[in-house]
Amino acid sequence: MLSALVAFGARCLLVGLFLPFSALDKILNFKQAVAQASQAVLNRVVAKALIACGLGIEVVMSVAILTGVADRLKGTSSGRELFWDFMKNVALAGGFLTLAFGSDATGVQHFLHHPLQSSQPYVIAEAAHER
Repeated sequence: MLSALVAFGARCLLVGLFLPFSALDKILNFKQAVAQASQAVLNRVVAKALIACGLGIEVVMSVAILTGVADRLKGTSSGRELFWDFMKNVALAGGFLTLAFGSDATGVQHFLHHPLQSSQPYVIAEAAHER
């Protein structure tokens, strides 16, 4: 029983970012999400469709991971555990790169020009723009 609870807890942590936060943000702030998607896609209908697809994927796949359905799509596989570990590492790498670069392209440019300089994460935003 304890091992089942631990496994379910680990799955909850895995989907914790996507299901309650990202999906809820897309629902509550749909206009802002469409505006952000419109920066990449000029057609607003396509932007709305992309946001809706992303929301659907987040909800459906989160539920599939929590229920174990996603694990059973292809049966048992010896490489499945390795694949999940790899994907978790890729997700962590993306998170660390976001911390290193910041949330926009100017952070990447600053990092490439000054790779050993601190990002000064605790500086107030107005002072950070003066660097």
